[in-house]
Amino acid sequence: MSAHGTSPPAPQALSPTREAIAMFVRRRAAIAGLVLLALIVGVSLIGPVVYDADPFDIAAAPLTPPGTSEAWLGSDQQGRDVLTGLVYGGRATLAVGATAAGIAVLIGVTIGALAGFFGGIVDEMLMRVAEFFQVLPALLFAMVLATLFSPSLIVIALAIGVVSWPPTARLTRAEFLKLRELDFVAAERVIGASTGRILWKVILPNALPPLIVSATFAIGTAILFEASLSFLGLGDPNRMSWGLMIGSGRSYMLTCWWAVTFPGLMIFLTVLAISLIGDGLNDALNPKLRERR
Repeated sequence: MSAHGTSPPAPQALSPTREAIAMFVRRRAAIAGLVLLALIVGVSLIGPVVYDADPFDIAAAPLTPPGTSEAWLGSDQQGRDVLTGLVYGGRATLAVGATAAGIAVLIGVTIGALAGFFGGIVDEMLMRVAEFFQVLPALLFAMVLATLFSPSLIVIALAIGVVSWPPTARLTRAEFLKLRELDFVAAERVIGASTGRILWKVILPNALPPLIVSATFAIGTAILFEASLSFLGLGDPNRMSWGLMIGSGRSYMLTCWWAVTFPGLMIFLTVLAISLIGDGLNDALNPKLRERR
């Protein structure tokens, strides 16, 4: 109590958004992942503008080891500069990962929302479709799609997105099943709100926190998918990517380890950064974890 006999004002509670941001900032691993991802994305986007070169050009003698003036990180079996490939390949790898994750989230959220909201026969039919895609070998199905069509970045992103949506659909369905029974949704029905408004403007915003976390992890999964397809020779041969670098150099791993190690390291660091960010978002956007802390 103060000298005048009045209690000091109670501290104002943070809004859910500010509380989530504050909790995310307290996670050092999440911040480290965010900084690392920002560096990788920045180099991939700005690097090709500042460093004008062709990643397919011959820059040095084949199998030149790292540390030379012609190729700081060495050259591959064809004499292409590994550093140039890393800078230019990051743009294609990240673009495919983000696009494929966006496609997977779009399909998964749409199907999961409809299944969870309407239930009944609609739920049964849509979940049977999800189960069909879930039991398929995802990588094998993506390989078939990439083989049937021209192996461009768009086709690869579509192939990855088409096989990656079931987990998001199941998560969205669970959230909609839970939220559709709450009072604020019943109030919207009472005032005559349309089904579209209830679905996309009332329930979906309240279901976003776990979906944002799921979308974050989907990007990392899509990057690994792209690297796998490119490693198997199903990537776009006209666009440099980290997966293409690993795939083209896999036969020379013993004599040219740097051509495979450096792009593999970039994929590892990118997926690690995304995973750290996803873990941080999971803690920050999970109300139960916020209450514990």
